Parts: sequence; structure tokens; C-alpha cells
Amino acid sequence: MDMQRFVQKWIDYFSNPEFWDKAFAAFIEITLILVISAIIVRVARAVIARVFRIRRRTPLRGNERRDTTILRLLQNIVVYLVYFSAIVGILSSLGIQVAGLLAGAGVAGLAIGFGAQSLVKDVITGFFIIFEDQFGVGDYIKLTGGEGTVVEIGLRTTKIQGPTGEQHIIPNGGITNVTNYSVNNTKATIDLDVPVNADIEAVQSVIQQYLNTLPAEHEELVRAPQFLGVVNFTKDEATVRITYETLPRQAAAVGRVMRRDVISIFAQFGFIATDSDEGDE
Repeated sequence: MDMQRFVQKWIDYFSNPEFWDKAFAAFIEITLILVISAIIVRVARAVIARVFRIRRRTPLRGNERRDTTILRLLQNIVVYLVYFSAIVGILSSLGIQVAGLLAGAGVAGLAIGFGAQSLVKDVITGFFIIFEDQFGVGDYIKLTGGEGTVVEIGLRTTKIQGPTGEQHIIPNGGITNVTNYSVNNTKATIDLDVPVNADIEAVQSVIQQYLNTLPAEHEELVRAPQFLGVVNFTKDEATVRITYETLPRQAAAVGRVMRRDVISIFAQFGFIATDSDEGDE
């Protein structure tokens, strides 16, 4: 009998027209909340992006890399705030007392506070990373958890795309030692071994003339590379060195071109030049 009364109670509850009126009204209200929230997010993200685009065209423009990082952070914050407000509105539409729920969450928060220490650490570290400009979106960095190009810096995690396309998601609180390869220019050398009897002085002027033409062809070069001449020799071979400076992480591509062309110049003089084990790019 108790079971019959229980079942009948719920049948009567769902058969009540007032229940369906309230359910329909709640459905409409929740739908409106979700639609309005999506519109607000879309508009706010577009406005933030437009503000940064306008700023870049003014004398007040800052570092583009840093602007991109802060732009994405602000857009993420907008998403979090809007959808948190939407969740509160949906709970209210369902008749849930949000104030009481938040009060209960505050009590529960004390209980789980120690467990949330890592989350707080991630968020605080994320703010320091951004405002100290340790690295930004587009930088190539090396961390304990991997290396690659920074795709996104969030409030809690940093996303890095590895050299072969893999994505590393690293909690900000776990980021300690960072090597940023995109902040300063790259300085590199090319060492080539040539026969010890090669007429280096005759070749040097031709090579330097060639090197002086490279900045016009390669924007990555900060200045014309320098041919330093012989830096080491053995009984059979002499090692000649070229030094150059490029924009961050552009040395390898330019170095390949220079190495190929300088070897070709030596060949024109009848000397075979080969890569030296001491070469460093």
C-alpha cells in the first residue's frame, strides 16, 4: 500500500497542469539565459579583440606578443564570468535557493580548502607569468614538462604545442624553470674545415662580399654576418668561422643557406670545404 501511495503521489504531481506550466516557463527562461549568455560572450570577445586591434594602430601600442596573451586571457575571463552567472540564473529558474547553496558551498569550501591549494597556486602563478611577461603566446619555450610553442596561457593551465604537433597541457603551478627562446636574438656560428694549404685571404674578400648582401635577402638577419677567418687548424685542415645574428629562432634556416653558398665559393677556388664538428647553430 505504501508503494501504491508513493507511485500515485508522483503520478498526481506530474499530472498537475500547474507543474507543466512551471516547467514550460522554466524551460523558456533557461533557454533565454543560455542564448543571451552566448550572445554576450560572442559580443564581448569581439569587442575585446577590436579594442586590441585599435590599440595596435595607435602610438600607445605595446608588445604584440604580450597583447595577444592578455587578449586571450581577458576573453577567457569573460567566458568564465558569463557562464558562471548563467549557471546561477538557471539554478534560480529551477527554484533552487542560490544564496543558501552558496552559503553551504562556503562551509564546504573550508573543508576542501586544503585540497584546493594546488588550484589557487595555479591561478596565482598564471597571473605572475602574464604580468611579469615571462613568456607569451607564440613564444617557443622549454619547460620541465616539455617544450614547444605557447598556444594559450589560461588562469589554471598553459598549453604548448610540441615540435611534432603534440599538445602539452601544464598546470601553471608546476612551471618553475623556463627557457624562453623567443625573447632575445639568436647568435650562431658556422665552422667549416678547409685544406690547410687553402688561400684563405684570397677567398675571404669574396665570402665577405657575399655575406654583406644577405641582410637585403633575409629579413631574419640583424646585420651582415662576419667572416672571422681561421680559428683553429691541424696538420691537414684549417677551421674557418662565420658568425651571425638573427631574430629569435631564425638562425637554422639562414645558416643552411650560408653554409651551402660558402662551400660553393670555396669550390670555385678549387678547395673542398666540409662541416666542422665544432660548428654550432
